[in-house]
Amino acid sequence: MKILITGDEGFVGREFHRQLTDHDITGVDLKSGQDCRDFFQYSKTVFDLVIHLAAIVGGRMTIEGNPLSVADDLSIDAEMFNWALRTKQKRIVYFSSSAAYPIELQTRPYLLKEPDINLKDIRNPDLTYGWAKLTGEYLAQFANQAGVPTHVFRPFSGYGADQDLDYPFPSFIRRARDHNNPFDIWGDGNQVRDFIHISDIVSAVMAAVAVDYRKPLNLGCGRPTSFNQLAAMVSREVDYNPEINHIIDNPVGVSYRASNNRNMLDVYVPKISLEQGIAMALR
Repeated sequence: MKILITGDEGFVGREFHRQLTDHDITGVDLKSGQDCRDFFQYSKTVFDLVIHLAAIVGGRMTIEGNPLSVADDLSIDAEMFNWALRTKQKRIVYFSSSAAYPIELQTRPYLLKEPDINLKDIRNPDLTYGWAKLTGEYLAQFANQAGVPTHVFRPFSGYGADQDLDYPFPSFIRRARDHNNPFDIWGDGNQVRDFIHISDIVSAVMAAVAVDYRKPLNLGCGRPTSFNQLAAMVSREVDYNPEINHIIDNPVGVSYRASNNRNMLDVYVPKISLEQGIAMALR
């Protein structure tokens, strides 16, 4: 296939490159000096598949500390969809986020399921990042209606060995590798996430595209894990037992965010457990 990947030098984009080596890939990334919005202004190339990853995220500190910077995602997504319709692209993969789910459902143990987002009855998502992704999903439905097949994915906490240190998993790996004592955790450590290895995210996306799955799809493992539990797992893997230092004043996000994986399992079964992913990252 002829494939366009926007944001191809980011964490997710690099994994798509690793898995799609047999295809003709065009990458566009601000890191290499090209804003995808400029690309959308002049490109008339029709791709078999457009994997749209370009976005400003930056981890929890950026989401809470500089919310307007994330608002650029609204512009990025709008220009991508307009370009896709104008040039009649063959197929779009749109990466939404678990942050698009209503925050009122993320205060207690509950596995988020796809129908919990109702675009006809919108409830408050997670700050500007959640709003941007929710808006992207809203635009995606019109792209589908206009004849551009569009697949929407809601990844939960993707992780891997080469992830930026703005995110919890690689930070925990670094602390364990260095035998940090005390071991820092933002908040009280009871906040829960659903960790899925980056290779499983990409494999699940390609499996869903292959069967033309058009409904929004969660990408998670369905395994709620608190940050305290994650710290214990990575520490155990390198055989040390540090004192835990909870940094209460730092941003922590919602209390409980985990995936109901029923629909995903009909398309793809994750291959890498969290224990395996930790061992791989430490190696």
